[in-house]
Amino acid sequence: MRSAFHEQLDAVFDDLASICDKVQEAVRKGTEALLTGRADLAEGVISADADIDLARERVEDNALSILSLQAPVAGDLRVVVAALRMVSDLERMGDLSVHVAKIARLRTPNVAVPDQCVPLISRMAEVAESMVGRTATIIRDRDVAAAADLRDDDEEMDKLRRASFTELLGSDWTAGVEAAVDVALLGRYYERIADHAVSVAGRVVFVVTGENPVSA
Repeated sequence: MRSAFHEQLDAVFDDLASICDKVQEAVRKGTEALLTGRADLAEGVISADADIDLARERVEDNALSILSLQAPVAGDLRVVVAALRMVSDLERMGDLSVHVAKIARLRTPNVAVPDQCVPLISRMAEVAESMVGRTATIIRDRDVAAAADLRDDDEEMDKLRRASFTELLGSDWTAGVEAAVDVALLGRYYERIADHAVSVAGRVVFVVTGENPVSA
């Protein structure tokens, strides 16, 4: 009986990792749509968000079922509570990817990102996508060390975010107000994806150690 219970808990974590995989794909395709002006890719990301929402509902239902039927305590309760918080972060990451795709769709067939900002936005997207992918692995392996390493990438993201403001406020900005708004929003979206990834990784640390990392 106890073995079956722990299989249920493991299944919840497997589902969380699968949602993270979906989010990583959304980040990748949303960015591609953004940098190529492809409306079909943008529409695909927006439509696929429904799958992430359904997956979130399944995790919540399973977690609540475990709470009501198994009445877990101590470490097992910690796993269930953490899972409910993690799935909320993951869904929000998917929503942020949709926001990126919507900017791409709004500007098609043109590219939303001005040429002078392409390297910066591309790097922010690359860091965000990498962090999401590594978060999926952290969830599957419950890897505390990898969760700590994720913070280094988050620091890079923060630096890139500051660099984006420097770019927007510089005297050589010639792309206009509309593009400036787009870039400012995109920077915020990618930064928040990274923040949520760190939060999810911090929940994994909590599950494994019982301790909350600073700023998790």
